[in-house]
Amino acid sequence: MEWMLVCDTSCEIRALETVSGAGFALAPFKIRIGGREYVDLPTLNTGAMLAAMTDYNGASTTACPSPEEWAAQFLQADNAIALTISSNLSGSYNAAMAARAAVLEEHPEKNIFVLDTLSCAGALAAAAELADRRIAEGADFDTLCAELTAFNAAGHILFALSSFDNLAKNGRVSRVVGFIAGRLNMRVLGRRTKDGRIDFFFKTRGETRVLARILEQMASDGYDGKRPVYISHCDNAAAAQLLEHGIHAKWPDAPLRVLPCAGLCSFYAQDKGLIITY
Repeated sequence: MEWMLVCDTSCEIRALETVSGAGFALAPFKIRIGGREYVDLPTLNTGAMLAAMTDYNGASTTACPSPEEWAAQFLQADNAIALTISSNLSGSYNAAMAARAAVLEEHPEKNIFVLDTLSCAGALAAAAELADRRIAEGADFDTLCAELTAFNAAGHILFALSSFDNLAKNGRVSRVVGFIAGRLNMRVLGRRTKDGRIDFFFKTRGETRVLARILEQMASDGYDGKRPVYISHCDNAAAAQLLEHGIHAKWPDAPLRVLPCAGLCSFYAQDKGLIITY
């Protein structure tokens, strides 16, 4: 195979019918709840996983894809593009880089590019779809790597959350932030920092208010209705639909997809969480 696109499963798309003929694969996270491990693949029953997490009193954890899982996909093609969640939220990027080094040591003729998106969810989906399109148009490996890097750097991500237990327990946000927001029943809006961490910058008690603030933030960030928008939701289709209508009211031609959160993003977004990339 000439091309392979590989995403870790912080990406919400479970399959990609490529127009270029490139292969598409997922390197799965694992979610550990008590003595049970859930593998974040298309077959995962996310609802059952979340129910088990609610019923379990102890701390739940996640594990990133192993270098061996990344390497198995890199070996499938002459040119491999790997897309990972932020390296400051997970070890997935480091595992992919270790796999790249190991594969290139044995197969120096291969081309392998690993992009730390400093993001998650729709950011990986948008980059994968761009890569597929540009491969179909004949882009060479070096050109595609440069274009993906520039495209990713121009993106934005927002997190609209009401529960912070897993983020706080796993060190992704301050335990104080998580405790206060949870006790006050707040909806909190976060965005990525330049180094791929989460900065919570707005809080309110009403979901309608946080949706309005998302639209304001998109406009403030210079969104012009051209870049793809992905709305990922954790059992909150109603809010996702309201936000979709709001976005199309401001930017009628904006390409937009609403997707349910898969395993990893459900684990961290938790009940009623939204993740918006643009």
